Amino acid sequence: MDPITLLTVVVLAVFVGFEVVSKVTSKLHTPLMSGANAIHGIILVGAIIVAGQAGDPWLLTIALIAVVLATANLVGGFVVTDRMLEMFGGRKPARPAAGAGKDGK
Repeated sequence: MDPITLLTVVVLAVFVGFEVVSKVTSKLHTPLMSGANAIHGIILVGAIIVAGQAGDPWLLTIALIAVVLATANLVGGFVVTDRMLEMFGGRKPARPAAGAGKDGK
């Protein structure tokens, strides 16, 4: 594909992605984000495959940088998703003070 076609595909993907995500209700953002993180794992697998087949040192360097960035994005996404899910859990009951009896006195 020529660069103009690739640029066109990227621009259209940005517009479609923006329109799709902006229509999602706030309750579905967490599962959507978790699913996007799982899909991003495919990019990590692809980067590992490219790094394994690289013969040129520059290609190997770029592939290893891609592996590191994809791993950071994958792990960070799941950490953020976990924190968001904790926000839906509600408040935990307060712990009684040390030395207090069962009735809190």
